[in-house]
Amino acid sequence: MIKVYVNAVGLAAPGLENWVKGRQVLRGEQPCLSRPLDRYKPKLLPPNERRRATEVVRLAFRACEDAIDSSNLDPSTLAGIFASSGGDTPIVDQICRMLRQPERAVSPTQFHNSVHNAAAGYWSIATGSRAPSTSLAGYDGSFSAGLLEAATQVALDGVSALLAVYDTPPPPPLFAKCFIQDPFAVALVLTAAPDDTSLACLTVGLGAEEKNETPMENIALDAVRLGNPAARSLPLLEALARKKDCQLHLPLPSDGMLMVNLTPY
Repeated sequence: MIKVYVNAVGLAAPGLENWVKGRQVLRGEQPCLSRPLDRYKPKLLPPNERRRATEVVRLAFRACEDAIDSSNLDPSTLAGIFASSGGDTPIVDQICRMLRQPERAVSPTQFHNSVHNAAAGYWSIATGSRAPSTSLAGYDGSFSAGLLEAATQVALDGVSALLAVYDTPPPPPLFAKCFIQDPFAVALVLTAAPDDTSLACLTVGLGAEEKNETPMENIALDAVRLGNPAARSLPLLEALARKKDCQLHLPLPSDGMLMVNLTPY
């Protein structure tokens, strides 16, 4: 088992626009109302990069900047772990459509936005970070895979890390095979040791495969959880919001389970 500490949280989803508002919904103080997110303008990105940033990158930045705003750590010092089940599927779809045309005019901007580590690259530019960066995918288990990778780096290397997990609905040709209902992004700042700002201690390890995923008691929130791979984080976010001591089982790739014990501070 690996022990890490949650320093800050960021959130971005319809009806859960940021961690402050999302926390009220997760505590049951406000209803879960699906309001479309407005187009986000990343504060840390220089103007040129901001113009090139896609909706997927903007969504990732929305959660990351939300977390950084409430953290006492310098974002340029944080190791980055970015996870997405499919990356920028709208851009990939556009490139595939262009390649079917006789002229095959693929724009360089679209090409560099299509790679899986695009959001991580923009974040490094925005923060001037030279810290290690990892980008991964694990289908519906992307959040758990990212959390396990981030916790491992924090515990073994003694670094602080930013975990960002995000996905947006794919275009129609891909939607039939990859059901993602609404955009969702979450960011966690994790540290190797607690301090006065720590929200909780997480103990992370591989769980029994026969265990079922931990659901949400709220039916509307459970629909959100099942509608986006990044939203598999919701049971953990609810426990953080409610400051609830609990054990969670979250899906890993290949039908495995990640066991997370949470102790609030």
